Amino acid sequence: MASQVGRVLVYGGKGALGSTVVRFFKTRNYWVGSIDLAANDEANGNVIVKMTESWVQQEEQITQDVAEMIGDQKVDAILCVAGGWAGGNAASKNFVKNCDLSWKQSVWSSVLAAGLATKHLREGGLLTLPGAHPALQATPGMIGYGMAKAAVHHLTQSLAGKGSGLPDNTTVATLLPITLDTPMNRKNMPQGDFSTWTSLEFVAELLYKWAANETRPKSGSLVQLITKEGKTETVAA
Repeated sequence: MASQVGRVLVYGGKGALGSTVVRFFKTRNYWVGSIDLAANDEANGNVIVKMTESWVQQEEQITQDVAEMIGDQKVDAILCVAGGWAGGNAASKNFVKNCDLSWKQSVWSSVLAAGLATKHLREGGLLTLPGAHPALQATPGMIGYGMAKAAVHHLTQSLAGKGSGLPDNTTVATLLPITLDTPMNRKNMPQGDFSTWTSLEFVAELLYKWAANETRPKSGSLVQLITKEGKTETVAA
């Protein structure tokens, strides 16, 4: 077996995108740890997130379990790809419920990933968070989702600022896809224009290059993923 070339943590490593990212890094001889609600059997190690009542309880559990999994070894990148989608305007029956869900899916996970980075990311490492292109402007039909993603965008820029608490020379960036080409999205939007959807493999390869310090954006960048006719470009927001 080839020697490992690096170590990464994938927050959300069991989802469609997370599983693709775990597999991509594993086949390139990285040690990969997954953090999610369920284990990813392809990962070298797993931390199972418990659905607790409070954010603080979740932080305590994840912080302890990650420390036990990786010990005092630093990682090259923490890649948070957790998330999900929930729609609804302010008059919808599940307005508050979907706002709560979106906040937990995107903001809880991003903040916890940032906390892990202060403890386990090496100097000059990479932290990526899950943003969304639609949240660059108003999202009246999916208010909770847009609000949560906009908070992640703000968190990214704050973490890139001086005195944020991240290790020296950390690059923090957020990906802003429009639509990812996942099985669930294909099921829910069968009439969609798939040629404008961003492939999971493109995202995984992009994160791999950034982890290896290739073509990294400036820290604090919000990186839009614009796909047309099956080809994706990265554009700074």
